Amino acid sequence: MATSTVESFATQAAIASLNLYRTHISPRKGFSCPHRLLHGDESCSAYVHRILANQSLSAAIQLAPQRFQACKAAAQTLATQKAQGGCIIIPCCLPI
Repeated sequence: MATSTVESFATQAAIASLNLYRTHISPRKGFSCPHRLLHGDESCSAYVHRILANQSLSAAIQLAPQRFQACKAAAQTLATQKAQGGCIIIPCCLPI
């Protein structure tokens, strides 16, 4: 199997996984992407989906950690801004 075929299959699997997450898990998790809330642009899952669809799996693997770090920073900023209101801010990237 050629490398491009393997990467294409892996990319399609990643996109399908993101679609499942965005359809079934995200609406029920009880919080929104802090990066989207702070900056008013796309969520982390939409960002990674776009990279997968328009660039490559390799690009998504390289760029996603940077985005998740930015999401973590956005969560910290929002937590500081909303600390008095009692809101709990959870980043999309819990382990990072």
